[in-house]
Amino acid sequence: MFKNIKGDLFGGITAGIVALPLALAFGVSSGLGPSAGLYGAIFISFFAALFGGTNTQISGPTAPMTAVSMVVIAGIIASNDGDVSKALPVILTVFLLAGLMQIGLGVLGLGKYIRYIPYPVVSGFMTAIGVIILLTQILPSVGYYPKEDVEFVNQFKPQAEEIILENILKDEAGEGILVLENFKETISRAGEISQADILKESQTLAAKETSGALGAVKAIPRALQNINWLELILALGTIFIIYGFKRITTAVPSTLVALLVMSGIAVGFGLDYRPIEEIPSGLPVPNLEIFTNFNLASIVPYIFTALTLALLGAIDSLLTSVVADNMTKTKHKPNKELMGQGIGNSIAAVFGGIPGAGATIRTVVNITSGGKTKLSGMIAGVMLLIILLGLSPVASKIPAAVLAGILITVGIGVMDYKGLKAIPSLPRDAKIGPFKISSEVIIMMVVLILSTFWNLVYAVGIGLVIASLMFMKKIGDLAAERSDVKSLKKEKNWDDEADFPEELKEKVFIKHLKGPLFFGTTSDFHSLAQQIPSDASTVIIRLGRMQYMDQSGLYAMEDVLQELGKKDIQVLFVNLLKQPKYMMEKIDIIPDLISNDHIFRTFKECTAWIKENIKTT
Repeated sequence: MFKNIKGDLFGGITAGIVALPLALAFGVSSGLGPSAGLYGAIFISFFAALFGGTNTQISGPTAPMTAVSMVVIAGIIASNDGDVSKALPVILTVFLLAGLMQIGLGVLGLGKYIRYIPYPVVSGFMTAIGVIILLTQILPSVGYYPKEDVEFVNQFKPQAEEIILENILKDEAGEGILVLENFKETISRAGEISQADILKESQTLAAKETSGALGAVKAIPRALQNINWLELILALGTIFIIYGFKRITTAVPSTLVALLVMSGIAVGFGLDYRPIEEIPSGLPVPNLEIFTNFNLASIVPYIFTALTLALLGAIDSLLTSVVADNMTKTKHKPNKELMGQGIGNSIAAVFGGIPGAGATIRTVVNITSGGKTKLSGMIAGVMLLIILLGLSPVASKIPAAVLAGILITVGIGVMDYKGLKAIPSLPRDAKIGPFKISSEVIIMMVVLILSTFWNLVYAVGIGLVIASLMFMKKIGDLAAERSDVKSLKKEKNWDDEADFPEELKEKVFIKHLKGPLFFGTTSDFHSLAQQIPSDASTVIIRLGRMQYMDQSGLYAMEDVLQELGKKDIQVLFVNLLKQPKYMMEKIDIIPDLISNDHIFRTFKECTAWIKENIKTT
């Protein structure tokens, strides 16, 4: 591990510096504050490097992981009356569960299967992440915070009063003191409601109304009427430096330059800007409430979300591992990498950090700066810890608008432009009404739209279902196209059929099955019985190229054999393979419908039997 100490030291320090502004920005974006982003970067970077399977990987909070985390955090906070401290143990438990699931994926050896997720699903999701980040950062970049807009918050006061009264009634019902004939206790408790309580609940409702991409879109008109020009200038200045400095040199991270320059201007000139939340100084402390206040009922609704975080982190990390392999000419260990990421995310959750994954840009910076071993990733984590311990009071003065500007550039960068550019050139193999469109574009756009404006988790699930159904239809169509039922005079013979007796060719029909008989091909196979003429005596079904049969295919075979049996047409099997034979024996197709005497190993044996047993006309 220490054989490349100089390169690893420089690579780790550089990657840590690059990670700092992004960690702070992702923490703010998530809703848990900059310290959560920094804690996540410290622990994930160190432990994912120590236990992972990619030597040069630098891990930490990433745009996709933060976007999903943002949804989780907002939902749990809203269900806990807007109280972050009350919601925090539940939030961190979900993150811990996601980390443990990642470890489980690695232990079960599922790392190699991640690559089977269709590209259009990944493309639509990544573009949606970019759109979500862009939309949600418009409000802070113009200095608009819905909770502080008095006129906007006041609109929610009647609804807030209803919710507070409803909560009082629920509490009384739970305590067993709610009496319908006498609301004395209810009136007493309602009298204790203060204007501060109503205001707090109204602010929670206002924040909920404007959360996420759709909420941001609703709030944009109001935000544009209440622009804070100083905040907007700080955000635009940050974006300008990030893109402009790259044209001068890439040796120094432009994100860090933008952070230092714009923060320096804001502080140096004593501007009246909005700083980020204060970052606590001192070592991170574990949040033991995760364990002491554990409540399974509060976690159950988020198990699928935790699994989504685990899978997303796995995909994100392993894609970065492939990039690292290409640059270093090495080979990563996918299952070990998943276990390392899971350990890092689990430990980060215990200490209050947001989840993360392998970060492509930080990994590339590490490699180009000389990092070659796991030590580089561990040094990046230690570097961030040193910054936390020594510079947290300084970091707490960073303008919120500067981090919003950084996130806007991240949102622009994370979109999948390769997939978007390919849209016009993709084959239009699907039809919607009178319009022809690419099935892959349909998947991409469904995932993109649903992820952006509805639910990231469900969007990916729906995208996978659509992709799977379209794939199965294509495979079914191809299999059906290749295996027609025709007279031997019309169908191209296989090589060993050339010598088949001419006088038998209108009495004996041959069915070539070329590919699996599964639920995607059963409808075409069912038509076999109708396509055989009534004067035919025999059907030979050649099965040497049918390696697999599922339950749908099995019952389709049974139906066809029964239909042909009613017409007194006998069926012969040639070269029946192991798996289909096993399936047919299990439900007694063999020997009830097809006797073992009618199953031949070769077509030559079958031909010899036909010559002996079938009369010619």
